[in-house]
Amino acid sequence: MAWKPGDMTMLTCERDIHPDPVSTWSTQVAATERAFDAFIGQATFPCLGAKAAHAHQRLHYLCAHDIASARDDRCITGALQAFAARHGDGVPFVSFVLFFPCSARLSESAFEAALWQRLRAIHAIDRREHAWDASVSDDPASAHFSMSVGGKAFYVVGLHPDASRSARRFQCPALVFNLHGQFEQLRADGRYVKLRQAIVRRDVAYAGSANPMLAVHGENSEARQYSGRVVGPDWQCPFRAADSGVRR
Repeated sequence: MAWKPGDMTMLTCERDIHPDPVSTWSTQVAATERAFDAFIGQATFPCLGAKAAHAHQRLHYLCAHDIASARDDRCITGALQAFAARHGDGVPFVSFVLFFPCSARLSESAFEAALWQRLRAIHAIDRREHAWDASVSDDPASAHFSMSVGGKAFYVVGLHPDASRSARRFQCPALVFNLHGQFEQLRADGRYVKLRQAIVRRDVAYAGSANPMLAVHGENSEARQYSGRVVGPDWQCPFRAADSGVRR
């Protein structure tokens, strides 16, 4: 489900995000969304959660400009906050997909640096109005860490053309924000373990090997998984949550 042109907030964002004529930008947005639909629509694509979200029209898209640029941070943060407010009730298989189609080609290390640069910037804006989601840790070294925006926890998945894992290899950099609450709901329903096992089997068939970075939430920090790059035990996350300016 894409943001509709009739949504004036999103239309304003699109004009702020890209200086080209709206018709040209709209064409690029539509092409990027179609490419992503085709990407996850492959019969063998391993992530069953993404396929379910697409089937139920619960994928929400926003195209920004360049993942290495700060120009769109306020718009991105506002859109994520609105998404969190609308969908923070634990409904399964709903995600916010943020595209950066005007980015330069990035190595895995450069993409990882840009990903955390954007998350730091989003947090710096978000913390003025929202506290960190109390259901998760704000320490990226903790096994209970999740990114928080709009007071809701998210598991972030990075995609880009030069990702080593084929399931992460999309035509432009993208960040997929998955509400953490939906995973807790799946656990409560007794569906999480079977779904995860099925995804792992499909990923092995799709990529030829298991993802060495995949871990169950609560066993290792999910921050290690966000960029998709294989990192060692000495890896340190380039993110520190600041104390929220919000008083409740």
